[in-house]
Amino acid sequence: MTAATTYEDRPWLGRLTPAQRAPVVPPETVLSAFREAARAVPGRTALAYFDGRLSYAETDALSDGVAAHLAARGLERGERLALMLQNSPHFVLALLGAWKAGLVVVPVNPMYKEREVRHVLDDAGAGALVCAGPAWQERLRTAAAGSPVRTVLTACERGLQTRDDPRVLDFPRAAPADDADDLLAVARAGGAPPAGREPVAGDIALISYTSGTSGTPKGATNTHANLAYNAERQRVGGAVPEGSTVFALAPLFHITGMVVELAGCLAARGTLALAHRFEAGVVLDAFLEHRPAFTVGPSTAYMALAAHPAATRDHFASFVHLSSGGAPLPPALVERFRSAFGRYLGNGYGLTECSAPCASVPPGLEAPVDPESGTLAVGVPGPDTVVRILDEAGRPVPFGERGEIAVRGPQVVPGYWGRPRESAEALPDGELRTGDIGFMDRDGWLYVVDRKKDMINASGFKVWPREVEDVLHTHPAVREAAVVGVPDAYRGESVKAYVSLRDGAAAGPGELRDWCRERLAAYKYPREVAILAELPKTASGKILRRRLRSPDAPDDATER
Repeated sequence: MTAATTYEDRPWLGRLTPAQRAPVVPPETVLSAFREAARAVPGRTALAYFDGRLSYAETDALSDGVAAHLAARGLERGERLALMLQNSPHFVLALLGAWKAGLVVVPVNPMYKEREVRHVLDDAGAGALVCAGPAWQERLRTAAAGSPVRTVLTACERGLQTRDDPRVLDFPRAAPADDADDLLAVARAGGAPPAGREPVAGDIALISYTSGTSGTPKGATNTHANLAYNAERQRVGGAVPEGSTVFALAPLFHITGMVVELAGCLAARGTLALAHRFEAGVVLDAFLEHRPAFTVGPSTAYMALAAHPAATRDHFASFVHLSSGGAPLPPALVERFRSAFGRYLGNGYGLTECSAPCASVPPGLEAPVDPESGTLAVGVPGPDTVVRILDEAGRPVPFGERGEIAVRGPQVVPGYWGRPRESAEALPDGELRTGDIGFMDRDGWLYVVDRKKDMINASGFKVWPREVEDVLHTHPAVREAAVVGVPDAYRGESVKAYVSLRDGAAAGPGELRDWCRERLAAYKYPREVAILAELPKTASGKILRRRLRSPDAPDDATER
């Protein structure tokens, strides 16, 4: 093979097998893939939730009932439905029912407060809302008042199972509200989906709001074609046999869970195992019960699993492939999983705007570590995707040089909901400018250094937080680490580290500062170290650097 000279030469193709490089013909929508699975394997378990099970046929019938109800309530094709639930079968029934009714789904983080929910409802113009019963009665009724919402369905997520694990199902069973309909009741009432509303590839499937770690969240318009393509690539390119169990470690309301777990599982006619929300002990129990072959989640979830005192090799014995995405993956964590559990933890990279993955470590390969920075590669792009590294003027830089990561491919969204100016800026000529800084080597391995906005300028030197965090993760006592820039009268900015420690481990701020000083250039090591019990995170597991940069950042134990 001739050596690659440009990104358009796609040097990463050499890392892919013939099967992974082969063209794919995705189904028109994920819904059509689900319908085909329901016809082909109606008795197979589609959803497993603690001790509850729903077959593909049952899931199909129940989501038909939801679609019929939504249409009867006057919701028209193309209207938006806000879906605000944890990882339960209710989420999947509402999602499929909405798509069968021709609606656009707006996934909403269940941790959002009233103001955040109201912004999404107003911005998306949501005519319907599906949420947990207690959330509706405690705060969402107020958030929805005066919004475009005119139809509400509530769910009791203690339903469809009998175990009621108090570690995650820690809320009371709520009676249906007088001003809302019960999701399971309307699903069980049955009915046929409205005719003539079947979505097509170019229709918007989701309006996925960015996590809001900076600025006001805006909605990426993921089309049915975007989702179906990535789901099919997941099915074809993965090492997981058709019909396997996928465990939903990432939340389904996040694009990673929605596409890599749910859509990919339906494309492969598999079983999706759900456990409401992440709690390490519950997840480990679920691994033993459901014996999944695949899961994907943020590195913070894997850190918590590795640190759990009950975790053993047997908990991970069924996995064919483990994948991490949504947050940086420290090389030290990869080695910890290999040594403790005998499993390689694969990396991946994606954004809401590219419908989850645009690069990943192919099954059977291991990501290299850049010898200069210590950064672990996030993977290689797929065969239909072109990733380029650009300078400030938008020109490609040579292999190995840092710049902004840009992505073009069939998974990239057409734009943001109702924001033509932001769409044009972020997607010139359909190529996504990610705002992430990275580089690519000549073999096509992609490395993500950091977000543009997170770069620290210390005495004129650039410091990328990721590099300092990776060094902190090599300390045996460190569980999590996040690095931010703080004002410094002498340097302009200096480096501050926030860490949480592994259970039973001990380390002082000075020890951690010295650990970094021995391994980093003088301008890079943290002048301040704060040790916290937990680092603040989004529900999808990303550490909130914005919160750590704020004047009221938590500061339990700091040494300068």
